[in-house]
Amino acid sequence: MTLPKELQGFAIDHLGIAVKDLEAASLPYQLLGLPLLGEDEIVASQYVKVRALQAGESLIELLEPTHSESPIAQFIEKRGEGLHHLALRVEDLEAEIRRLEAQNAQFISTEPRRGRAGTRVVFLHPKWAKGVLIELVEHKD
Repeated sequence: MTLPKELQGFAIDHLGIAVKDLEAASLPYQLLGLPLLGEDEIVASQYVKVRALQAGESLIELLEPTHSESPIAQFIEKRGEGLHHLALRVEDLEAEIRRLEAQNAQFISTEPRRGRAGTRVVFLHPKWAKGVLIELVEHKD
């Protein structure tokens, strides 16, 4: 099956999972045989500590809040631990923002932020995607 050109650049970058404790939350994935990818990383702008596990060509990012004001802490308080967001990899973040804005996509913010491992990210509003928080991720080599 050949994908339409506008979809060929998208791939699942990672699934973000909100957790209270990285150590406890990591165990099931490690027992499944998923290797850790590098060291844990603090993303200060989001008040979160991230642990990445490799799952084929994608990642599972476990997200532990480092502060009560963290969006992850608020998510856990409201909904409990679990799947927080779906992240799609894009080649050109600004071009995707412009393309989606032209189609009336709703963003939480169109200002790119720093993500894990030096990535740049923006989030689409979950109301726009029927309850799914979508993150667009650009990797810079």
